[in-house]
Amino acid sequence: MANLLTLHASGRINRSVTRALTAQFREQWQALFPGGCVSERDLVAEPCGLVNEPWIAAAFTEQAHRTADMQQALALSDTLVDELMAADHVVIGAPLYNFGLPAALKAYFDQIVRVGRTFAFDAAQENPYTPLLSNTPLTVITSAGDGALLPGGELYELNCLEPHLKILASFVGLAEPVFIRVGYDEYQDDRHLSSKERAAEELTEHVARLRTNVTRAASAAG
Repeated sequence: MANLLTLHASGRINRSVTRALTAQFREQWQALFPGGCVSERDLVAEPCGLVNEPWIAAAFTEQAHRTADMQQALALSDTLVDELMAADHVVIGAPLYNFGLPAALKAYFDQIVRVGRTFAFDAAQENPYTPLLSNTPLTVITSAGDGALLPGGELYELNCLEPHLKILASFVGLAEPVFIRVGYDEYQDDRHLSSKERAAEELTEHVARLRTNVTRAASAAG
């Protein structure tokens, strides 16, 4: 678990709840893996292009037959996929926007969900889709304007971000996401402060579990 990939999808910079917590995760992860490599990609500052006709034509053309223009159309996608494939752990900061993924994060997944790169397709099989990533651990740090949109809340059925991310992760071979959640951002009251404190505690406990898992793996290998 030496390579950490962090993806930022919050439109906020200085006041972002998710960016603050991903920074905390990074600091604790670096303490756990002092020799590790950290890659950060700001999907808002450097947005991914949208999938279009040239991209689709290139993605569904065998690599050996792609023209120079096709290769260029997929250049960013190839970079993103290579970056993802090299990661030993992925952390995503993703606030809940209008009940779903931030557009910047959706554009990212549209770039990395690639036949032959992150999933295989075989029409002869009962289930034609096979994920190609090797169960890479995934942590998702998310925030919602209303705590009722989080699990257990009366509005949770409107939360399309979490099930969407679970499906995307499973489809390409990322592990079941571990969610760290903050609520009541729109209210800015004691509930919001308490939610941030709980999230920070959960994050620390999550990293501690990672430490335990690494120690057990090292003992088993030795």
